[in-house]
Amino acid sequence: MTAKRLRVLAIRTPEGVVFSVPLAGPFARFLACAVDFALITAVSMFAGSVLSIFGLLSRDLAKALATLSYFVVSLGYAIALEWGWRGQTVGKRLLRLRVVDAQGLRLQFHQVVVRNLLRYVDRLPLLYLVGGVAALISPRSQRLGDIAAGTVVARIEETGEPDLAQALGDKYNSLRSRPAIVARLRQRVSPAEASVALRAIMRREQIDPEPRARLFQEFAARFRTLADFPPETVEDISDEQFVRNVVDVVFRTRG
Repeated sequence: MTAKRLRVLAIRTPEGVVFSVPLAGPFARFLACAVDFALITAVSMFAGSVLSIFGLLSRDLAKALATLSYFVVSLGYAIALEWGWRGQTVGKRLLRLRVVDAQGLRLQFHQVVVRNLLRYVDRLPLLYLVGGVAALISPRSQRLGDIAAGTVVARIEETGEPDLAQALGDKYNSLRSRPAIVARLRQRVSPAEASVALRAIMRREQIDPEPRARLFQEFAARFRTLADFPPETVEDISDEQFVRNVVDVVFRTRG
């Protein structure tokens, strides 16, 4: 019996901000996995052909090196791309999927390693049977690797490009005077947090004054924990303006 499947995962940050993450379905994940498997197979075959030269010394040595190269390529491919591309491989990028932290935090390197190491357990006994059963039982469609790592696979929704100039304006941004801190902030703000903050700014006129002030106060408190700007950089600006400045430096890279 399968658990009731969630199409959207609601995540509440420690500051009380709630945002939703659309979860990927099994068919999209299967297609992404098939693309990645084809690429891994191609690279492994090439590596095997190069290592076949060791067959001149020993066939067993050549076979052992070919087996080892497949393990290194398959594991290294997934870990390197998911870490470097923030939760995406070639297959996931083509299918518009992304691995994200189940609590909405920034994806950590150890999470990428754990979910990919356990991929070999999820494949047992063949064709991802263990992982498929786990995903059917899990309401968030998590295989064992995702459960152990605390991750989910999300869909990247296709949305129109926001008019950042209209939403953020072209006012002086005091945060840009601290490029090193800005770079650290960009690394620590998750895509989900940045997107929901941008949506809040674009819809701020539709929010009543009291909940609007409370919302931006929570956003500002969250972003201040990610980067410690000097007092002279952030004093005399409201929580809403601080959030606007953060969103500006995250989405717009102009000098």
